[in-house]
Amino acid sequence: MPLPKPPATRAAILPATAYETQAAPKLARHRAQAGAASADDESTRLALRNDGANGVAAAPAPAKTKTAAPTPAAARKAPAAEPKPRKPRSTGPAKLFVLDTNVLMHDPMSLFRFEEHDIYLPMITLEELDGHKKGMSEVSRNVRQVSRELDALATDGQSGKFDPAEGIVLAKTGHREAGGKLFFQTTLLDVKLPAGLPQGKADNQILGVVQSLREQFPSREVVLVSKDINMRVKARALGLAAEDYFNDKTLEDGDLLYTGVLPLPADFWERHGKTMESWSQGGHTFYRISGPMVPALMVNQFVYLESPGEAPLFARVTEITGKSAVLKTLRDYTHGKNAVWGVTARNREQNFALNLLMDPDCDFITLTGTAGTGKTLMTLAAGLSQVMEDRRYTEIIVTRVTVPVGEDIGFLPGNEEEKMGPWMGALDDNLEVLAKSDNSAGEWGRAATNDLVRSKIKIKSLNFMRGRTFLNKFVIIDEAQNLTPKQMKTLITRAGPGTKIVCLGNLAQIDTPYLTEGSSGLTFAVDRFKGWPHSGHITLARGERSRLADYASDVL
Repeated sequence: MPLPKPPATRAAILPATAYETQAAPKLARHRAQAGAASADDESTRLALRNDGANGVAAAPAPAKTKTAAPTPAAARKAPAAEPKPRKPRSTGPAKLFVLDTNVLMHDPMSLFRFEEHDIYLPMITLEELDGHKKGMSEVSRNVRQVSRELDALATDGQSGKFDPAEGIVLAKTGHREAGGKLFFQTTLLDVKLPAGLPQGKADNQILGVVQSLREQFPSREVVLVSKDINMRVKARALGLAAEDYFNDKTLEDGDLLYTGVLPLPADFWERHGKTMESWSQGGHTFYRISGPMVPALMVNQFVYLESPGEAPLFARVTEITGKSAVLKTLRDYTHGKNAVWGVTARNREQNFALNLLMDPDCDFITLTGTAGTGKTLMTLAAGLSQVMEDRRYTEIIVTRVTVPVGEDIGFLPGNEEEKMGPWMGALDDNLEVLAKSDNSAGEWGRAATNDLVRSKIKIKSLNFMRGRTFLNKFVIIDEAQNLTPKQMKTLITRAGPGTKIVCLGNLAQIDTPYLTEGSSGLTFAVDRFKGWPHSGHITLARGERSRLADYASDVL
């Protein structure tokens, strides 16, 4: 901080403005210092004049200078537009949601997913959370995260106390999307449930809390939120409002999953041919179109047009710029000359899938379809072709979720790869098919090829994926429909430079509890990655395993 100028003469005092400028803002300080300098000059002149008249230096009178008023920075700028308050989705009074324990176990951030509505946690819910906090399972991790969130909410400054009657503002920890409050059960509620319901069971105690809250707050809507179907059935039988937890669902029941394929209308050329540009490059034909179809297209989406008497069009959207899109014709993998490790496409969707799998610019691919559509076979063939022939990747890594269809067979002996062996029967079956495709090498040659292929395929468990980074690997995630969105994120973020990840799954065969077609990690990945230039998705519709498997998939 600069000091004020010293007085020019002996026995002279500093003007008052010199003191005021030390605490003023920088802009006002410069203006005030200029005024103070002129006051000093005036004081000096007066002192010299008085000195010449009387011979004694008189004290100069304080100069009356107008100091610039401190102008804060906010006042100098134009007033910024205040952010508009968030409009709640529901116009009625805020609801009171009573959360079951399984909701918090399923989604630890569910406390902040109810917008402007309030949350009520019964004490038995906290007791059940305390009983599941130990262990290394996904449920235990979620419970510990819930406990940390509740501890952060319940801590108020240094005292650590809060008023239970007033509730806790859910937005205090930074989750601004939560506009309600959190309430804990602090008193014993005397509720008379039907005689057939045991009073000591946790579910029945939560039902009693819901019924008591509805009696205490007749003007508010009290809703039980539970992932347990039987719990919701019992609540509705007692006349209580109950809902499933829908926030974990990527798609609602009425929504359709992105298929990656769009059929073109029969009049496509008539409506888009006038302004169309076309050129050839690298053995492919490109079409730049502009018209009513462009807003419905996405990057890496496949389009086709099959009209009787005309040449069919099979293309992929490679670019969307403004009101125009570029279509690129495909490589025909249905022909034997373009076979991938001896495998050719048998239908339109398989041809689309092989174009994605063999494209080095596609880093993330998802393939869904019923049993026997060729997901694993095509992916393995594409992986072996790019590892063994093109040397694009160093090896193939295969992993899957170990969720049994029937009863668990217990612990398995051996190392990681040997323990994963029984789960990888599909891999062995497909490798056997790929090994038989080459008949020219003879039995010894096929045996050597099998050993070489096996050396390039590594089987890994999901339990040891955290913290790993895959460099130049071809990663296959089989049975991805049994993954949660959090597990899917953990796996995809393992990808390093030059790595391709392929997720395979059948959304009709989900074996993980509390996962549905709308909340599966595979659905989550398909919906989030659609339209990204380096990803693609295909839904395989036609089974090619056998006529028996194809018919059983339809009628059973």
